[in-house]
Amino acid sequence: MPHIHPKTTPIYQTSVFTFDDLNALEQYFEQQDQSYMYTRYSNPNSDELAEQVNKLEGGAGAVITSSGMSAILAAVLGLCEAGDHVLCAEEIYGGSSALLTKELTRIGIEVTLVPTADIYTLQPYVQPNTRLLLLETMSNPLLQVFDIAQLVKQTQQHQIKLVVDNTFATPIITKPLSLGADIVMHSVTKYLSGHSDVTAGVVVCKQQEDLQRVKQVMMVYGLNLSPFESWLAARGLKTLRLRMREHSSNALAVAQFLQSHPKVEKVWYPGLEEHPQYELAKKQGRGMFGGMLSFRIQDDKEAVNRFMRALQHIPFAPSLAGVATSISYPLGTSHRSLSPEQQQRMNITAGVIRLSVGIEEPEELIADIDQALSQV
Repeated sequence: MPHIHPKTTPIYQTSVFTFDDLNALEQYFEQQDQSYMYTRYSNPNSDELAEQVNKLEGGAGAVITSSGMSAILAAVLGLCEAGDHVLCAEEIYGGSSALLTKELTRIGIEVTLVPTADIYTLQPYVQPNTRLLLLETMSNPLLQVFDIAQLVKQTQQHQIKLVVDNTFATPIITKPLSLGADIVMHSVTKYLSGHSDVTAGVVVCKQQEDLQRVKQVMMVYGLNLSPFESWLAARGLKTLRLRMREHSSNALAVAQFLQSHPKVEKVWYPGLEEHPQYELAKKQGRGMFGGMLSFRIQDDKEAVNRFMRALQHIPFAPSLAGVATSISYPLGTSHRSLSPEQQQRMNITAGVIRLSVGIEEPEELIADIDQALSQV
């Protein structure tokens, strides 16, 4: 058989790799990055994806996981053990909040949610056993933009790690590690893969020590990603830069339309000059603001239902960041697990709708939204 030079990495759909003899096995344990043994430990496809994401984020290395949630789990467990304390921004994806406050507390990790108003004054919240602060570059669902460089000063002052969920922004818009963050994670399911056909996560570390700990957690907890999904995600990643430009451009056009619509009471999008962090978002995002926005119509679930049913081309889907536009309902999906008090404190009311703007023609999206709003 002639030697093959594929332009695209083949799918290594195997659970295990073979060795010639005991010497080869010993060589693997001496230089694990030179060969493969078991796909739960590593696989050429997951390694390719890790290398590509790490290159975009500018880290010391990356670890691929089975989902965005397992990426958060691996990052936190890589830095913490029973008896440690974690700070988490209150305005964050509901699943992240539930993981920390309902599951990790069961294994002895203490968690404190920090209100947005206090995020730059951590002193009252830091304890001697505090290990990290977790937050999102752009918060889910109301697009609060956090000043990463300012938070780095805070976390370094208190000698804790800054862990940033960069899913909404992607490294095309913001690179938290270059601003001083210690760890960045993504739900690869969303923009990095981009086509709503993969469930995956990634953790990117600035320091080798953190990387090795996160990798160990991934291996022993079995948080690895399958070869096929790794291959699909790496394939999707190739168009990330192009997609993010279209997502951002379309979202800005839709946000400006919604802002002027009489049925819309409020729009949350960092690209609008009225957004409280507009200047920060413009600087930190290098002129792009992403494809996510939220808006509020009247606080009436039936009005929201009428709007959703009237949409002809935009589906209601409890996820985000695919090439096709979709809407979601934070109160009933992503932030359902929060208490009513938390939901009210975060301004997630009955009329709030989250819109993941895709890469279709913006005029078509606006026309569909316009006719659906007429039914409200």
